[in-house]
Amino acid sequence: MVVLSHTFILLLGCLRLTVAAPAASDFHPQAEGVVNQTSCNGKQYTYQQLAGYGLVPSNARDSFGDTLGGYGSSIVIDLKSWRKLKNGTVNYQNRIHVFAISFTPSPSATATSPSPPNLHFTYKSSTLLGDSTGNPTTGLEADPSGGLNISNFPLLPAATYTGNGFGQSGPGGKRVSIDAEGLVLAKDGSYWISDEYGPYIYHFSKTGKLLTSIQPPPAFLPNRNGSISFSAASPPIYDPDRPLIPEDPESGRSNNQGLEGLAASPDGKTLYALLQSALVNDGGPDNPNRRQSRLLKYDISNPSSPKYKHEYVVTLPLWTDPTAKEGKQTKVAAQSALHYLGHNQFFILSRDSGAGRGQDSSTSIYRHIDIFDISSATDIKSAANDATNGSIASSTGVLEPGIKAAEYCPFLDFNVNSELARFGLHNGGKQDPGLLNEKWESIAVVPVDGKKGKDGEWFVFSISDNDFITQDGYLNGGAYRYKDESGFDLDNQALVFRVKLPRSANPS
Repeated sequence: MVVLSHTFILLLGCLRLTVAAPAASDFHPQAEGVVNQTSCNGKQYTYQQLAGYGLVPSNARDSFGDTLGGYGSSIVIDLKSWRKLKNGTVNYQNRIHVFAISFTPSPSATATSPSPPNLHFTYKSSTLLGDSTGNPTTGLEADPSGGLNISNFPLLPAATYTGNGFGQSGPGGKRVSIDAEGLVLAKDGSYWISDEYGPYIYHFSKTGKLLTSIQPPPAFLPNRNGSISFSAASPPIYDPDRPLIPEDPESGRSNNQGLEGLAASPDGKTLYALLQSALVNDGGPDNPNRRQSRLLKYDISNPSSPKYKHEYVVTLPLWTDPTAKEGKQTKVAAQSALHYLGHNQFFILSRDSGAGRGQDSSTSIYRHIDIFDISSATDIKSAANDATNGSIASSTGVLEPGIKAAEYCPFLDFNVNSELARFGLHNGGKQDPGLLNEKWESIAVVPVDGKKGKDGEWFVFSISDNDFITQDGYLNGGAYRYKDESGFDLDNQALVFRVKLPRSANPS
């Protein structure tokens, strides 16, 4: 049995979409159609309507014979194609999938007359990711110490494995280990990918070859026993009891809380990377202290030589877990995706965990696409803050005096049942296929008009990560078959929201 999840990551985890936009006549705005409005630094945002729903079946397979799963970690829509028409880690090679999608809005759908899925996916291809020498990358968790030394790269997280890395016979080996989370499509067709193990940012060619690696400041690097330790306490399936002492890093990123969010400016010259939650040095890894997430800004106008420019704090929201013990109910809604909107504003997907299809609880409390603004935030980049053990907050997550975090503005709630019901979906209640999955981890934004979005009307896409939960799963070129121990088949669900952005917005 194998469970492939973010906790035990492996990624496929990135999805590139080529799409056909609906004709304007396919969507009739409702004058009174407002689910929620918010203002962030004087700019107004409106959630108008849930506009679409689609899925990819849990047992779908890619061109290599492996299960198509887990790719909701990040998505990017190729805007050039958006046009108006009429349970343990395994030795899985990271990859990027390409789908074509078709979307026909259903504005007249109601809870009593719900629309069937109106967002449809057609699998096109997959690109395998390898290091600069041509060796495959892996989703196996990184070794507790050391890494791979490759010329012209920093020390890279790496996994040393036995057999074939799936618990079967083989020659063993060592590969660059990547827990890929964020994805940016560059103008030349290459990819920037953020990772949790490092936490690093990687630049891959359009054919999947590693070109550049960005190592963040020392404050971000996980340390155990006085040295860098890239392990995330997610042992391989064939050695589940492999010891790791201490389990949590003593400084740096917390286990499975690396650079979850990645976004670029529209001109492709600036890259932003956001931690899932606070560094150990800033209050992590425990709730409710892990609120102070750091945002890094890089100049990538010369992609072969990125330059670290600025750093900010984003204070993540809190939510109350009714299932937790008294005194343990206040928790942080860690972020799972980032999207640049222009003028120092961003979409951020912040959510709870442990609730949804296949989970013990079916009711999610906080599952949002929110907004934050860094216009007035303090630039915390400094030798002291970025040094190993460098801190900008106390152990309880209180920011140091003089540091101002980004303005944070709650916005779009996934869990509005009156909207979900228009597509036969729901939050809470029965464990059936209409129940939303737990992990929503991606954001893509496209104009309703299929052009530039000058009217402020946009569609926001989000896809869930099903963690490869299926009873008909295949890996290792289709040679390794598995069934998830949960007994569930989780389809890869997708939602489309219609929103109105400020006319000055310029989403990347």
